[in-house]
Amino acid sequence: QVQLVESGGGLVPPGGSLRLPCAASGSIFIFYAMGWYRQAPGKQRELVAGITSGGSTNYVESVKGRFTISRDNAKNTVYLQMTSLKPEDTAVYYCNAFVPAGSIKGDYWGQGTQVTVAS
Repeated sequence: QVQLVESGGGLVPPGGSLRLPCAASGSIFIFYAMGWYRQAPGKQRELVAGITSGGSTNYVESVKGRFTISRDNAKNTVYLQMTSLKPEDTAVYYCNAFVPAGSIKGDYWGQGTQVTVAS
């Protein structure tokens, strides 16, 4: 099993910034593909940003140029740096880990952290 713990959410004014860390358990974090998803009230969960084990990244169009996903394999942590936040970024943000093989192969989710963008 893989445990994921997100933190860093909160209330921020439009134009502000937040950094969301997600700490993962396990000794093979380097092999995990990691992602940040979000779900706003009444909407489906969507992929915001992903990063492969090799460091390749992808973003949903609405956050390109504003959000950056990164990983620190020495700390078993993935980060989502969010800048120029907009009210439409308000959502619960979830960390996801995909383990492609081995005894813990599978998809894992954190508990979520609330991000609210409002003045």
